[in-house]
Amino acid sequence: DLGQYERIQLVPAMVAFKKNWAKDQRRSSAQRLKVTDRDIENIKTKLANEFDTVFRKVLEEGGYKVVEEAADDVLLVRPAIINLDVNAPDTPSPGRSYTFTRSAGEMTLYIEIYDSVTGDLIAKALDRRIDNSRAGLYTWTTSVTNRAAADRILKGWADILLEALDEAKQ
Repeated sequence: DLGQYERIQLVPAMVAFKKNWAKDQRRSSAQRLKVTDRDIENIKTKLANEFDTVFRKVLEEGGYKVVEEAADDVLLVRPAIINLDVNAPDTPSPGRSYTFTRSAGEMTLYIEIYDSVTGDLIAKALDRRIDNSRAGLYTWTTSVTNRAAADRILKGWADILLEALDEAKQ
């Protein structure tokens, strides 16, 4: 029974790339387009921040207050984005270059929900999503198109969480 929970404590999302992603990117990219460790950390930080922004917005618009402290009426949500596979990371490089892809990539959400006071595990879920918004067409891939694809997936996950919370309360 989740009827007692009115607020959400959202832990910052942990982000992890698909195994060997960086090595594969470095091996397949032209020298001036290679992904650096700094690029990798930047992508992880931006995605974690975007996760927080999207989930907060959806939950708050759905009637749940997002808080920082534990309490009897607070659910703690601990998210992780794993197996992140960005097909064409838009990294800063000298000169002009264009990359075209059929998909921005894929990622998997692993989420755990706890009672914020007792630490009791209430639920956990795993869901893999692939960006297929381009319907098989090659399009120019930039940081803007990558972010839009991530936002679509994140919003879908946030909507699923909101729907599940609302259903569980009834």
